[in-house]
Amino acid sequence: MRLQKYLAHAGIASRRKAEELIEKGRVRVNGRVVRALGTSVAGDDSVEVGGRSVSLPPQHRYVVLHKPLKVMTTMRDPEGRRTVADLVPRDLGRIVPVGRLDYDTSGVMLMTDDGELAHVLTHPRFGVEKTYRAVVRGKLGPDDVKKFLAGVRLEEGSARPAKVRVVRTGSRASEIDITIHEGRNRQVRRMFEATEHPVSSLVRLRFGPLSLGSLAPGHWREATDKEVASLRALASAAQRPHADEMRR
Repeated sequence: MRLQKYLAHAGIASRRKAEELIEKGRVRVNGRVVRALGTSVAGDDSVEVGGRSVSLPPQHRYVVLHKPLKVMTTMRDPEGRRTVADLVPRDLGRIVPVGRLDYDTSGVMLMTDDGELAHVLTHPRFGVEKTYRAVVRGKLGPDDVKKFLAGVRLEEGSARPAKVRVVRTGSRASEIDITIHEGRNRQVRRMFEATEHPVSSLVRLRFGPLSLGSLAPGHWREATDKEVASLRALASAAQRPHADEMRR
């Protein structure tokens, strides 16, 4: 990696400012002053700026997975069932699922070794948006939609209002897109059951900025830089109101 890029990634300065620091002799690599902008550095090199040691932040892994049906959202299962850990290569490191999808629900999910980000994305306080495609029994009518918009009543209390889009509907079945901001156990299924429209199939299409797209069941991909930036921005925005409350 070029030295000026290394300094920028380490958060010392912008790349242009880093170039100025190098040209002014403020940067040492392995104890020697370096002024050449084309200098390359590796992970085991010692880099100092103004006598202070600098290093790159930890490089986390962010994996987008299409969890198939009949797969556990755990790293291991005492009953020997397949888990999401069986679907990703071991050389990706110790990445774990963020949140959960039910055994009989498929769809997009994030796996990462970034524990801080995972905590924010799954904490009920922060309410990350999740969109599901549900096929339910019967015809979902306007009165049913109003119940979702008002907050369906569940045993433990009313769910937060949900956004609902009717994709298609008929006398025997309806296809619905539903967006929620909570993560209660089997929440989407229980919401439809409460309106007397049991779910026959459920797929999560979106988790925050991550979408399922054309990713096939059981397949995975690395999250793009844009997606990772969106996840971090989402986490930062989610925490900001809480931080403001703590300062009051």
